Amino acid sequence: MAKLRIAVIFGGKSNEHDISRISAVHVINSIPKESYDVLTVGISKKGHWFKYMGDTELIATGEWEQHPDNVPCILSPDPIHKGFIVFESDGETQNIKVDCIFPVLHGRNGEDGTIQGLFELAGIPYVGCDLISSAMCMDKDITHTVLDANGIRTARRIRILRSELDEKLGEKCDEMERVLGYPMFVKPCNCGSSVGITKAKNRDDLVAGIKLAFVHDKKVIVEEAVVGREIECAVMGNDKAFASDVGEIRAGSEFYDYEAKYEDKGSEVIIPAQVTDAEREAVRSTALKAYHALGCEGLARVDFFLTEDGVVLNEINTLPGHTSISMYPKLMEHAGLPYSIQEDRLIKLALDRAGVDYE
Repeated sequence: MAKLRIAVIFGGKSNEHDISRISAVHVINSIPKESYDVLTVGISKKGHWFKYMGDTELIATGEWEQHPDNVPCILSPDPIHKGFIVFESDGETQNIKVDCIFPVLHGRNGEDGTIQGLFELAGIPYVGCDLISSAMCMDKDITHTVLDANGIRTARRIRILRSELDEKLGEKCDEMERVLGYPMFVKPCNCGSSVGITKAKNRDDLVAGIKLAFVHDKKVIVEEAVVGREIECAVMGNDKAFASDVGEIRAGSEFYDYEAKYEDKGSEVIIPAQVTDAEREAVRSTALKAYHALGCEGLARVDFFLTEDGVVLNEINTLPGHTSISMYPKLMEHAGLPYSIQEDRLIKLALDRAGVDYE
């Protein structure tokens, strides 16, 4: 049987562009080449799409964008093409069909349902959650609303809209102080990798944090500070998903922000986390319940706080990082799935969802 062609898309117009590139190198190197041919497509920070044919390692450094063999391309929304239209230098176009897309895109325009909608229009199977579940999980306010409705405990929160920033900021801050109390965490509703998140210890911090968060999004939530250990669980599958063992993050900074995740050498990942059997089961069962409540498929990483009186779900990441230090692939590796098997299973889950016979 001929190899299936998998398109790995990386980069994108997102404040997580750089992490996407590093994750993409891991994914490209991990896809078993005996089963799949890989087409690499990079999206620049300005949103330009290119078929990239250079050294995979240049993706991580960002040098890929200057490669002389880059060719502009687009993903056709017309299902007749089943893939990409490539614009050759001689003015001709080429249709490159693909069997599945593996989006390695973090943040806005990558895991918020935007590009998933394009995949749906194109009629091409793709790895990860669909449009609706991606959008719900990306929006922290909607995520918590759905989880609350399903009896899953989350942090108390108050939402503030950009339209309220000028006329109601003082009133909203009064409410936050009364209901939540200091310290609080200020978060853009639609950013991943802890981008734009600050910890407020007083009114000045709170106001500054809200204004910073609005740089990244038009909607902001402010959450109570939950005191507990940071525990994460990886989930893989469609209807019959399974949850990994649990891992723990010990941040090298005051909280696990962007720098702590990707730059701070003092942060520590512990797999498996040293928890009781009851705590482990509570995390894993809650992760699966949340995964299905939000309609997730393919994969997701579910993040919790383990407190003295139980687990509190923090967020769900539908396209978690795949860097060398990322929790999702490390947890799945601990579950007995080498990197190549992980990518193979994720591709097959995408094909299964689309009803494609790949045997």
